[in-house]
Amino acid sequence: MATNIGMMDSAYFVGRSEILTWINSTLQLNLSKVEEACSGAVHCQLMDAVHPGMVPMHKVNFDAKSEYEMIQNYKVLQDVFNKLKITKHIEVSKLVKGRPLDNLEFMQWMKRYCDSVNGALMHGYNPLERREACKGGKEASKKSASSQSSSKGSTAAPKAHSSHNARRNDASSVNPSTHAAIKASKPSVVVPAYDEQITELKLSVDSLEKERDFYFAKLRDVEILCQSPGIEHLPIVGAIQRILYATDDNASVVAEAQAMMVSAQQKEAESLSPIAELSEERTTSETQKRKNILNLDVDATGIANLSPRQRLSDVSDVHCSGSPLMTY
Repeated sequence: MATNIGMMDSAYFVGRSEILTWINSTLQLNLSKVEEACSGAVHCQLMDAVHPGMVPMHKVNFDAKSEYEMIQNYKVLQDVFNKLKITKHIEVSKLVKGRPLDNLEFMQWMKRYCDSVNGALMHGYNPLERREACKGGKEASKKSASSQSSSKGSTAAPKAHSSHNARRNDASSVNPSTHAAIKASKPSVVVPAYDEQITELKLSVDSLEKERDFYFAKLRDVEILCQSPGIEHLPIVGAIQRILYATDDNASVVAEAQAMMVSAQQKEAESLSPIAELSEERTTSETQKRKNILNLDVDATGIANLSPRQRLSDVSDVHCSGSPLMTY
């Protein structure tokens, strides 16, 4: 049973028209857009079709208009998921907005799940009868029935008027200008093609908005990190902010950020140079002190090695050289 399906699964390549055909045939509805199922009531009844009696249909609201009412339907659906131990995450906040792409993806997952349960065999399931227990279920059934009857009538109308149109061919051939004017006044049936184009454009816009929100969140995280108290004054943070807050799309912004980094490195090197000179002076003075201490040690050692007679002679030489009697 498929509960977690990857984004590259074939289920997410099922077309919108196939999804709508499956929903309408299974539940006897007449949906024209996938986002019409954003209230969550359709999802609840699909789960009721594959798991009869599991969904409390009296809690499902087919007439849900506000987001609050739709959320109640999704709560019922989530309870059913929990009972069946289905781990699929329901993005309620996106589905209730009625965005085509989000509703299409979730409905694609629903179809894949329903197909995986007993091969989607729903013999003996009466969607109209089950929907009568729901709030607004009877109205939804009436709308679908009336729309289906009107569509059948519209398809049968050309057949009924075919003979009548054949009788009028001779009259229209008599006045071709009038016939051409009538043809020009009749609008060509191209509405479904435009609907498909509009739906495709909505899907592409939704995907672009998702991508935009993703990268904006990344940039916001970088901005918050740059505003941290410990690193907000670093040069690299300033360079990053220069790129983040650039208002014009100019390639020179990166060059300016690099120049900021280079200047910061130069200033750091200049601030460290006096410290290096002081360390060299201190080293030279310490070396000189060591030399003087060594000389004193050598002199003291030499004096200690002299004999007492030599020490007396040296002392006498010193006194005699400095005595005033030696001047005579």
